[in-house]
Amino acid sequence: MRIVLATRNSGKVAELRALLADLPVELVSAVEVAGAPEVEEDAPTLEGNARKKALALHAHTGLPALADDTGLEVDALGGAPGVHSARFAGPDADDMANRARLLRDLAGADDRAARFRTVLAFVEGGEVSFSEGICEGHITEAECGIGGFGYDALFQPEGETQTFAEMPSDAKNAISHRGRALAGFAEFLRARLTAS
Repeated sequence: MRIVLATRNSGKVAELRALLADLPVELVSAVEVAGAPEVEEDAPTLEGNARKKALALHAHTGLPALADDTGLEVDALGGAPGVHSARFAGPDADDMANRARLLRDLAGADDRAARFRTVLAFVEGGEVSFSEGICEGHITEAECGIGGFGYDALFQPEGETQTFAEMPSDAKNAISHRGRALAGFAEFLRARLTAS
């Protein structure tokens, strides 16, 4: 089965391919699809953005489509950046700018509890299915590690001594929000492929 991924983020594509490597699927990123639409992520929820992206790629290609939206929810910031995580420091912000703003906003905060939350939307034949994954942890005082992307260098999962950016990718994938959401999706897809 070919599935189009509604993302142009190479780090995310690599993660998804690794996490679904044991299934008989071919994952095609939006970069590999001619004329793939740029979908504005303006929904008020992670679910809404994931659904919107998956439906747009499914409509464009006719293929089953998988999209995700991920947010970092920081307790001391009232759940921010949340759905605005990718654009926290502004509409054209890069990962470095977003991390810098997060550290500024948390300067002097005692409560650094946070969680990553991923919502996956899978569209096939017009039907939308969702899977969610959550990873609890906290925001470190400074960046640690050079792996991963996004806020990985600032996020230390509960019970771990390293940030996501310091962990080998297989260790990160085993406990990450995206890994947990994909485990639920993989179970759904395995059942769907077995039944067909």
